[in-house]
Amino acid sequence: MTTTARTRPAAPSLAQSTWLVAERELTMRLRSKAFLISTGILLALVLASIVIGGFAAQNTDKTPVAVVGVAAQSIAGVDGLEVTDSDSVEAATALVENGTVDAAIVPDGSTPLGIAIIADTEVPSSLVGMLSMAPPVQLLDDSATNPLIAYLVALGFGLVFFMSAMTFGSTIAQNVVEEKQTRVVEILMSAIPVHALLAGKVVGNSILAFGQIAVISALSIIGLTITGQTDLLSGLGMPIVWFALFFAIGFILLAALFAATASMVSRQEDIGSTTTPVTMLVMLPYFLVIFFNDNPTVLAIMSYVPFSAPVAMPVRLFLGSAEWWEPLLSLALLTVTTLVTIWLGSRIYQNSLLRMGARVKLGEALRG
Repeated sequence: MTTTARTRPAAPSLAQSTWLVAERELTMRLRSKAFLISTGILLALVLASIVIGGFAAQNTDKTPVAVVGVAAQSIAGVDGLEVTDSDSVEAATALVENGTVDAAIVPDGSTPLGIAIIADTEVPSSLVGMLSMAPPVQLLDDSATNPLIAYLVALGFGLVFFMSAMTFGSTIAQNVVEEKQTRVVEILMSAIPVHALLAGKVVGNSILAFGQIAVISALSIIGLTITGQTDLLSGLGMPIVWFALFFAIGFILLAALFAATASMVSRQEDIGSTTTPVTMLVMLPYFLVIFFNDNPTVLAIMSYVPFSAPVAMPVRLFLGSAEWWEPLLSLALLTVTTLVTIWLGSRIYQNSLLRMGARVKLGEALRG
C-alpha cells in the first residue's frame, strides 16, 4: 500500500499578501459606479474650468474706435482697442453715427493732448481711462508673480490635495470599520499578516489617489496648451513634479493615520470620534496655505510641516521663493515622519483590529 504525500501550498510572502489586499481595494473601487461617476465629474470640471478660463481671457471685448491721421500716435501701444483708420473727420463721424464704432479719435490742436473724442450719446468710460495721461512707471521687481495667479495656483494645489486626501482617506476608514463590524477581518487575518492587510489598504488607495492626480495633471497640461497659456504652463512645470512627489508620500502618511484611527472603533457611527483629529490635520494646514499664500514667513514655515508641505512647498517653488535645497529637506522630513507614522499606525491597527465593543483608547492601542 502506497501513500501519496500531499504538500501544503506555501503561504504567500508579505509582499504577495500586501499586493493581494491592494488588488482587492483597487477592484472594489474601480467597480464602484459612484467612484467612477464622481471621478469623471471632477475631471470634467477641471478641464472645463481651464478651457473656459483660457478662452475668456483671450476673448476680451475691445472698444471699436475710428482714428484720423496723426491721432493714431496717441493710441500707439494702447491695448483693448479695435482701431479703424479713417481718411477724414467727416468719415470718422459717419462711422460713429451708423454705429460701426463707439467713438472717433480725431486731431485737435486746441487741447493739451492734441486729440479729441467724438461719440454719439456717451463716451465709453474705458476709452477715457485708456487715453488718460499717466506718469512713467518703473517696477523694481518686474518678475514678481501676479497675486491673483499666485492665489489660484495655491488654491488649485490645496484643493486637489485636500479633496483626494479626504475622499480616499474616508474610504479607507469606512472599509476598515465595515470589515471589523462584519467580522470579515477575522477571516482575512487568518490568511495574511496584519501588517500586510494594513499595507495593502494603504498601497491600493494610494495608487488610486496618485492615478487621479496624474490624470488631473495631464488634463491641466492639455487645457493650458489648448488655450495658449504656455507661460503659465512653463512656470508650473517643476512645481507640478514636486507636488506629485510630495503628494505620493504625504498621502501614505494620511492613509496610515485614517486606517489606524478607524480600527479603534467598531461601528460606522463612531468613525468621526477617532478620525476627526486626522481630518483637522488636513484641513487646518490647507486653509493656512490658502489664506497666507502671500505671506512669505508663514508659507516658509508651512512648507516644512509634514501635513501642509505637499501644498506649501510647490507654491513656494512656483513663486520662486524657495532655494534649490529646501524641497529636498522638506521631502526628507516628510519621509521620516511618514515612516514613523506607519510604524505607530501599524501598532495601533494590530492592537485594535480584533477588539469589539467600546472605542479603544489611544494609550491601550499603543501598549497592546
